[in-house]
Amino acid sequence: MQIHVVQQGETLWEIAAIYNTSATAITDANELETPDNLVVGQALVIPIIGQFYFVEPGDTLYSIAQRFGMSAQELAQINNFPVGNILPVGFRLYIPPQAKRAIQSNAYIEPMGDAVSQILENAARKTTPYLTYLAIFNYNVNRDGTLTPPPLNGLAEIARTNNAGLMLVVTNLEEGSFSAELGHIIVTVQAVQNTLLDNIINIAQEIGYTDVHFDLEFLPPEDREAYNSFLRKAKDRLAQAGLLMSTALAPKISAEQTGQWYEAHDYAAHGEIADFVVLMTYEWGYSYGPAMAVSPINEVRRVVEFALTVMPAEKILLGQNLYGYDWTLPFEEGGEAALAISPQQAIAIARENNAAIQYNETAQAPFFTYWDEQGNEHEVWFEDARSIQAKFDLIKELNLRGIAYWKLGLAFPQNWLLLQDQFIVQKIE
Repeated sequence: MQIHVVQQGETLWEIAAIYNTSATAITDANELETPDNLVVGQALVIPIIGQFYFVEPGDTLYSIAQRFGMSAQELAQINNFPVGNILPVGFRLYIPPQAKRAIQSNAYIEPMGDAVSQILENAARKTTPYLTYLAIFNYNVNRDGTLTPPPLNGLAEIARTNNAGLMLVVTNLEEGSFSAELGHIIVTVQAVQNTLLDNIINIAQEIGYTDVHFDLEFLPPEDREAYNSFLRKAKDRLAQAGLLMSTALAPKISAEQTGQWYEAHDYAAHGEIADFVVLMTYEWGYSYGPAMAVSPINEVRRVVEFALTVMPAEKILLGQNLYGYDWTLPFEEGGEAALAISPQQAIAIARENNAAIQYNETAQAPFFTYWDEQGNEHEVWFEDARSIQAKFDLIKELNLRGIAYWKLGLAFPQNWLLLQDQFIVQKIE
């Protein structure tokens, strides 16, 4: 696959010609609604085998070959270019496909109400071919240790059809919010724990779950050791039942990090006890906060590098958002929430408002601004092929276990194309 950023005046047919492909292939790959009306700054995934590299000032055959893990002789031979010749700026070199490594991928799905919506069922069908796990969010723990299940409808069968394992997500959500009081009960009351674990195992065996995933958030700081003890107890019980156990961790950059979201999450203990963890490396930009990238790569890297000091890389799934936000400016504390949007919706908003998309190199994230019909300024940050590629590069560089997406339901076709292109997604046997 190739990533191409649309320049002023470019047409889809001109772009297709550059890469020896067709406008139809690009349209289908990116699910373009208006192929005749591209947005300046829009990132397109070009569906070709391998990729092309266009020589920039200062490039040499050696430096380009090194960048793509090849020898200068190999690169020259593939492109029928004499090794001793000077590369002209703008010259097109073909880079063959790189070797793929195996990773695991997970995506959360959040059915609500009495039934799974058609949108979510369709999303599960489209994405489970690219997933190791489909995480059902969520089974609410009641204060007596019983569980309130979400609707499943055909999700279990969709996962089985595509050889994706089911992940049973257990939370301390109560009336729509994470409850510190409920969390305290779960990790400290033995009778509740026994009932809870009995229920989890019964449900997992009945429905066919592979992994049990604890997402207990905003626990009281003093419950840190109690949470660790509960996880050890849960791991023993679940392992006896033939089940994996994983946890979700708030994005910390040190063991001493303060704040209600962080203190009870002990990275070292989770790394020791759990089969794997999901780092929730997103929501720097969030619905009630100021406009900024949702998962800026510089901040994501800090979290992962801390995690690697206390747990092995093969236990880490990198958390990744499948959405962006549209903020109304100016930001006011406690004001109107930003609107969650898909990457596809973000492109449509830019197109409708004649806004050029910019790219922040530090955050490795696209953004743009526009004015609505009421005269309000908006700022939009979202994900595109470039920003997801930055996360994939981090996974490769640090040899992480894989990636975990929050959450299905908002379309991001480029992500799945790039995931398939660059990795072998492990499946449950």
